[in-house]
Amino acid sequence: MNPITGLLTALGVLTVVYIGSWARLVQAARRSGSVSSPATDARFPSGFQVLLGGLTNFFDALGIGSFATTTAVFRLRQMVPDRIIPGTLNVGHTLPTVVQAFIFTAIIPVDPLTLFSMIAAAVLGAWLGAGIVSGWSRRKVQIGMGIALMAAATFMLMRQLSLFPVGSEEIGVRGAKLAMAIGGNFALGALMTLGIGLYAPCMILVSLLGMSERTAFPIMMGSCAFLMPVGSLRFIREQAYSLRNAMGLAIGGVVGSYVAGVFFQQLNIRTVRWLVIVVVLYTSVTMLFAAATDPTPEPAPAK
Repeated sequence: MNPITGLLTALGVLTVVYIGSWARLVQAARRSGSVSSPATDARFPSGFQVLLGGLTNFFDALGIGSFATTTAVFRLRQMVPDRIIPGTLNVGHTLPTVVQAFIFTAIIPVDPLTLFSMIAAAVLGAWLGAGIVSGWSRRKVQIGMGIALMAAATFMLMRQLSLFPVGSEEIGVRGAKLAMAIGGNFALGALMTLGIGLYAPCMILVSLLGMSERTAFPIMMGSCAFLMPVGSLRFIREQAYSLRNAMGLAIGGVVGSYVAGVFFQQLNIRTVRWLVIVVVLYTSVTMLFAAATDPTPEPAPAK
């Protein structure tokens, strides 16, 4: 079997397991009829929640990322409590990211060893990170996400200003560069669980290692597609997410990701990236301000 075909087959199996596990928990929440907790509010998402998933994942599939933009809307409209934003982002954007991985892994060539190694590292980082973040207090999440979003905006800005090398036509690495790729993606996988998207920093990592920027698409989307179901199941079990908002992101996001894949070759999104940088900086500042001015930080949830 072709290695890439084997990878996509494994992703398909993982996705089926994830959907089955999440569906059982959603059905249990619906049978209980409780809407007292965001994690058990299983009402069908609103049109706005679905639209948000579609728009954020449309741009996500073009390399902008969806976490920062979704966080900005969540906070602006007070849709999700700050403490459970990371879990909601991971759970809600999982299925759209799987769609992106199937599309871009099929159309962009990448060295199998490099791809497989970086994906495995990201999954391990996400698994360890989700277990930590799901038990954080609101203030810890606000501080962590504020710093992470500031870092994401910095990465995007440096990319916009061409302060990183543009890479080459290489589709893989070996030796010391491969070791650096594995270590870097492990760290980025762990940061995903805090709500910092992997896409922008992964593109930079790939370019610094001398690979083609296009190669970053199957690497970053494949990494997220494998790590997000793993990390998301931990957030779901800990009830550290908003179920209704996550469903909205998932439903709209699958459609948005597919549409972006169709138009991938035709769009110039440089101007959009400038707008995203402004939004991310604004959200980072407001998150840190909320952490600094909250006089009664809530305790960490009981395990």
